[in-house]
Amino acid sequence: MSFLSRITSTLDRHREVGPLFIRLVVGARLVYGTWDNVTSWARMEEFEAFLAQFGFPLPLASAVLSVAVQFVGGMLVLAGAWTRGAAVVLTVNFIVALLMVHLPAGDTFLDMYDALVMLAGSLFLLVHGPGDLSVDAWRTRRARAL
Repeated sequence: MSFLSRITSTLDRHREVGPLFIRLVVGARLVYGTWDNVTSWARMEEFEAFLAQFGFPLPLASAVLSVAVQFVGGMLVLAGAWTRGAAVVLTVNFIVALLMVHLPAGDTFLDMYDALVMLAGSLFLLVHGPGDLSVDAWRTRRARAL
């Protein structure tokens, strides 16, 4: 067996670690990125003013909704619990962010990078699911065993 074949074989045996890495990075970024809004009303009001600049309807409600989606979605993604449902809502959130904030602002690719990576991660989890190392997989295995 060639060196490359051995590496490929080893990686194939550990395939389910991939979604775990994606979940940990995406979930941690979402929780970290919203923590200041969750813990500080002043930061939430800054986010409200930011959204108002871009013509969001009910900017305070929009800010609270976006933060809640990202924070709760991040926690669910970290655990791999209700992952596909969280991924749907996160996908919508980041499409809205790109269409209503980043593109109208004329942001460069680098300015949009965080939102694009979160969108890509959400789409990956939506299509692929959370993997075997998740609460969702544990619940599925448990239900089948009953």
